[in-house]
Amino acid sequence: MSRLPDIDPVFGDAASADAIELVVVPRSVDIGGFAVKRALPTIKRRMVGPFIFLDQMGPGEFPAGEGLDVRPHPHIGLATVTYLFDGEIIHRDSTGVEQAIQPGDVNWMTAGRGIAHSERSSQEFRRRANDRRIGGLQTWVALPKDQEEVAPVFHHHGRAQLPVITGDGVDLRLIVGSAYGETSPVKTFSDTIYADVLLQPGGRLPIDADHEERALYIFEGEIEIAGDVFEAGRLLVLRPGDRISLTARAPTRLMLVGGAPMDGPRHIWWNFVSSSKERIEQAKNDWKSGRFDKVFGDESEFIPLPEGP
Repeated sequence: MSRLPDIDPVFGDAASADAIELVVVPRSVDIGGFAVKRALPTIKRRMVGPFIFLDQMGPGEFPAGEGLDVRPHPHIGLATVTYLFDGEIIHRDSTGVEQAIQPGDVNWMTAGRGIAHSERSSQEFRRRANDRRIGGLQTWVALPKDQEEVAPVFHHHGRAQLPVITGDGVDLRLIVGSAYGETSPVKTFSDTIYADVLLQPGGRLPIDADHEERALYIFEGEIEIAGDVFEAGRLLVLRPGDRISLTARAPTRLMLVGGAPMDGPRHIWWNFVSSSKERIEQAKNDWKSGRFDKVFGDESEFIPLPEGP
């Protein structure tokens, strides 16, 4: 466990006042019978570093006997990163992996040239008398062009493996990348930062400019940056090159995401990401024709290819 350094800028100076480049208000969508808020991609911002997709799941509680049911579906050209605050999800994929993810763990699934997976609640979760709550984030990380066709692979990291950094009313768990003198064991394909930050009221978090692109997703609570107040359910894209500090005005949970810009634009259609439109068309035909491998232990169902362009 490490402590945060003291790198606060001066509140009210030009760098602090212009720290926010864009504020994104997520739109609500339905995934597997569960309401989520989608912050990326958006018209004004397609990616932050390698992050091309960011969904907030919940927090919400399922009725007795019910749970999350995201049927088998495909991916190419990306890595999915699942991180929970509450609940449990059973991941199964076409490489033969079955893995439960608990709060604070990390599921990193590299799709590469193609993978299929499902995300469901266990029967034990559905039978609980109470505490059928799920909350967390599902993000996608685009792969560099020379890694888009790598072999699919899955890695799980338990919460005890991730560095924890504390100080000044802050507890930060470093999910991916390097920050504040610590490095996560999660292997990435490009410069990436991803951190889970809990702040007490009055807690202050300094954010340096080590990573070119950075954003803050406020899951719950309220923060202040240079006199401006931002509430939960907002993605704040920070201006490159500015070192800032934020202060929590209430008990707050937020995610720090970002990294190096991608090596060119990416096309995204349904669950497919690629630098090539032709490669996405091939993936569409492969899924429609049943050429993806089946999901281990979940072979009987699948999500059909959506109709339309």
